[in-house]
Amino acid sequence: MENIIQPKILKGFRDFLPEAEIQRALLQEKLVSAFRSYGFVPIDTPVLEYSEILLRKSNGETEKQVFRFEDNGGRDVALRFDLTVPFARFVAEHKEELYFPFKRYHIAKVWRGEKPQAGRYREFVQCDFDMVGTDSAASDFEILSLMKTSLAAIGVENITIKINHRGIFNAFLARLGLSEKSEDVLRIVDKLAKIGEDEVINQLNEITEDNTKSSDIIKFISDSQDFDSTLSMIGEMAGPEAEPCVKRMREIRSMMKAAGIESTYVLDPSITRGLDYYTGVVYETFLNDLPSIGSVCSGGRYDNLAGLYMKDKISGVGASIGLDRLIAGLEQLGISGKKGSFVDVEIFCQDSSLASEYQSLAQKLRERGINVEVFPENKKIGQQYAVTDKKGIKWGILMSAQEAEQKKFTLKNLETRQMFSDVDADKAAEIIRG
Repeated sequence: MENIIQPKILKGFRDFLPEAEIQRALLQEKLVSAFRSYGFVPIDTPVLEYSEILLRKSNGETEKQVFRFEDNGGRDVALRFDLTVPFARFVAEHKEELYFPFKRYHIAKVWRGEKPQAGRYREFVQCDFDMVGTDSAASDFEILSLMKTSLAAIGVENITIKINHRGIFNAFLARLGLSEKSEDVLRIVDKLAKIGEDEVINQLNEITEDNTKSSDIIKFISDSQDFDSTLSMIGEMAGPEAEPCVKRMREIRSMMKAAGIESTYVLDPSITRGLDYYTGVVYETFLNDLPSIGSVCSGGRYDNLAGLYMKDKISGVGASIGLDRLIAGLEQLGISGKKGSFVDVEIFCQDSSLASEYQSLAQKLRERGINVEVFPENKKIGQQYAVTDKKGIKWGILMSAQEAEQKKFTLKNLETRQMFSDVDADKAAEIIRG
């Protein structure tokens, strides 16, 4: 007898049983509806890209996280670690077929070889939405507005979106004489919530070789007040070079107020986003009831990213929802709303000779917009109930031979046990829809 291979999966990867996958599918449907309401359209890209495409503009930490290998043709390839870099390649490759501004959404899996932890996995789904071909406060605001709208669409409203402008930070670092080390400084500051202020200071001291400059950076990122006061403070610290960036932030803030959503957004100078390609506005979203899980939606402006693959400069701005981390947070908060099936009503099999009548009724209900399942075997009714209960199906249909002759049946609410007798397809559909 051959040895049986133990069924197992790699660390940081997961199987999804129907209950979990249904939850993801329903959330994605709601997000797609929100994206489309703003005029965004879907695209798709390959999961594998040439490594030089993914890693040309990256740092050492990113390269450590990428699943990279040589394929059978000897090509140096890697699994995409996000959806933004492939999108930049997509824009460069198809620029003649696209129109600008171009607004896309993309929901797909990405892979990162980072250490698994609560809410973080090596394979996960990202939901990206970007606008390219325009560099305006209006486009920055639209992404920020859609972040709030899309999360509200899936029932997540108690959030704080922290926003900053890397241009202001870069102007400040230039005043300190640290322009050449700005990317290193930004990556260190981005770790503030993870490693704490003391360790950030230690790492800044190593980079700047000047404790005074490190102290100035800490003051810049720490002295947070209300939005307008903080903006004035960091603008003054950054100097005249930062004025266009400060103006952009004021324009965005004005639009927030006009839309009546300004209370959701906080200016936080410590938000920098570690990836190198961000150049302007950056932002991260936190669940107010569970801030420890980290950002569930983040992004920013990346004016120079597409320029890596084409001569023409195309500005872009976007955000990404980490769906799996968000679901983990909702589960911890007890508001995940799980379902075991998409079925509205189960037709129980009480008599095998009525199989055709069951299927006829199922078809009539589907034509009326009701999701129906017919139990395939004449098992004990208790066994049929047990299966239906595991799936979380709310309604059941019982049909005897006599009822079948009259084209009638009994509809049962499986949660309340309420019965509706002598029901036809039209009446049942009306009751089920509520």
